[in-house]
Amino acid sequence: MKSWRIIAILLLCLVLAGGGACQGEPEEAEWQLVEVVQGDLAVIVSGSGNISVSQDASLAFGTGGKVDKVYVEEGDKVSEGDVLAKLDTSVLELALAQAELTLSTAEYNLDKAQQIYTRPDLNAARAAVSNARSYLRYAELVLATEANSLEQIEFWENEVYQAEVNLAAAEQRLEEMLAGGESAEVALRRLEVEAARKALEQAQKELDEATITAPFDGLVGAIYVKEGDIIPPPTMAPTVAIYFITPTSMELSAEIDEIDIAEVRVGQRAIIEVDALPALQLEGTVNLISPVPIIEAGLVLYEVEIGLAIPPDSKIRVGMSATADIIVQQRENALLVPDRAIGHDSQGNPMVRVKLDGQIEERPVVTGISDGFQTEILDGLGEGEIVVVEKRAKPEPTGMGCALAE
Repeated sequence: MKSWRIIAILLLCLVLAGGGACQGEPEEAEWQLVEVVQGDLAVIVSGSGNISVSQDASLAFGTGGKVDKVYVEEGDKVSEGDVLAKLDTSVLELALAQAELTLSTAEYNLDKAQQIYTRPDLNAARAAVSNARSYLRYAELVLATEANSLEQIEFWENEVYQAEVNLAAAEQRLEEMLAGGESAEVALRRLEVEAARKALEQAQKELDEATITAPFDGLVGAIYVKEGDIIPPPTMAPTVAIYFITPTSMELSAEIDEIDIAEVRVGQRAIIEVDALPALQLEGTVNLISPVPIIEAGLVLYEVEIGLAIPPDSKIRVGMSATADIIVQQRENALLVPDRAIGHDSQGNPMVRVKLDGQIEERPVVTGISDGFQTEILDGLGEGEIVVVEKRAKPEPTGMGCALAE
């Protein structure tokens, strides 16, 4: 029993010794000389998602009936206002004609009810207005040209005033006679006219809604009905007949990690690559940032809508997967050095090692943005200067087996 313990301890020691031997020597630092160059730098935030249309419409008939004609096919390009599909409208056209007749009848009955005065009565009222107006003009003329004494002036001024009162009364009487009396029958006829007018508007609306037209220039994405189908009257959820889209205006709904979303702003430029079309590169603009997160498997993501201008015949389809690189910061003609060239002095301030006249010196610098590979230098270096970059040598691979001392 004791011998087995001794053997086990010896084997353990050999394994530990071999493991230490397999680790190899510590990595040695190497140095690389890099020239300070001028170039463009962009900081990006990436996200992925699927392409959808930015403008679409699910078109439905506004009334029930039998589909009489479908004028388009899937994939057809149409212009705003073009007729896409139509129901059989014979019944609706008859209903519209009946509503027009009902309104005409109601208006005739109202007019008849308002005509409570005979034609001679109306002629007499019109004559009274004419006579009163003529006498007013005569009195005004005499007052202006023939009244010389104070007594004559007072007399004709009173005549002018009285003529004005008589004319106003005659005109009011004529208006009342033309308008008719507000009897109970007239009030009832007015209600009949209003109801007939609303019925006519409804009949016209149902006839108009029996035809589907293109709401904007676009493409017929899908057709869900065929000629002869019976469309039920619309309820809370009308039957969609045609799906209509704008193929030249799409958007990418990309999911951005919570760590990066703070850098994203509406209006920022984005470069989009479509998985199925790797040779195609699109440009877009951030249009919307969702304030509500999406939590998936413990990850907190935010949806960002990026508008795209789709070139003709690009073969892009709704639902394709794509990746967006949103440019959150960008510099042109900036002084650039590798990130690994940036060190820190004893106070924690950024510095670089510069080779000058065969000597290495530390120089403080002011840094700008970084994309994780290159860093912008705002002050402290000039184009063409040489900086020293630490480059660690890769450890040499070792085999699984190690020689054990006997």
